[in-house]
Amino acid sequence: MACEITKVAIAGATGNLGPAILEQLLAAGFEVTALTRAGSTHTFPASVRVAPVDYDSLESLVSALRGQDAVVSTLASAALAKQLLLVEAAAQAGVRRFIPSDFGSNTVHPKAAALPAYADKVAVQRALQEKAAAAQPGGLSYTVVLTGPFLDWGLKVGFVLDVGRRHAVLYDGGERVFSTTTLPTIGRAVVGVLRKPEETRNRAVYVHDTATTLRALYELGKKATPGETWTEEVVRIEDELADAWAELKKEQPDPAKFVVKFYRAAVWGEGYGAHFETTDNELLGIKELTEEELQAIVSRYA
Repeated sequence: MACEITKVAIAGATGNLGPAILEQLLAAGFEVTALTRAGSTHTFPASVRVAPVDYDSLESLVSALRGQDAVVSTLASAALAKQLLLVEAAAQAGVRRFIPSDFGSNTVHPKAAALPAYADKVAVQRALQEKAAAAQPGGLSYTVVLTGPFLDWGLKVGFVLDVGRRHAVLYDGGERVFSTTTLPTIGRAVVGVLRKPEETRNRAVYVHDTATTLRALYELGKKATPGETWTEEVVRIEDELADAWAELKKEQPDPAKFVVKFYRAAVWGEGYGAHFETTDNELLGIKELTEEELQAIVSRYA
């Protein structure tokens, strides 16, 4: 079929999310090319073609992307702005689908999009919208994959619940519902998008493993550690935002002191679209977790 996608280039295949997406792409039978920085020592499965690139060179990127049907970007936060050149290169190379490194908060929601921490993601979305609007039939299109915070990663590093320290931070009391997704499911969602290019063309898709609350995860954490003592604290999102804006106004603001606070606001604040009440799970072949499966994931990190 004319719109079938078989050849996929992935940028950022060695970060937190990249390996999970790479694994699912390979399992689904795609021909995968990993874009790597020149001199990189990362290794990949034998079936993966490796293409060293200079992310600051349009010529280098266009050369690497010729013949590719799709680009999946999982570039880390510090490198998100480099996607603008990657988008241009994809358009020039004849790539037909671009999935940007957006996975996470609902950055197409106006309130979330206005947070400074998401400025680079929003800029890439706009660049993709412009390229898609100007594209000839069969030209560059895009899909933004929105997943909420990464559930398994968030448990591992203590972002959604610090299971390791037996400590829960309950933002505004921890009762707001938010969508969250594990890394393997995000990989499966990407596969779903590439298998349904027409249904996912030039729009955002919403997927989640579950919609839950911090307090519910806290209860699962306690259930996973019977007899152990947990501590908890309630933090106001209003205070997180005040601290973030104050840091940002400094002459030399420290991103480490404001970025994550904006992230927390987008996930656990009021009105940021963090709960995906309607999802594309069915279209993309994603099933929600049962309570038992969610408990098993929390217990894994206890």
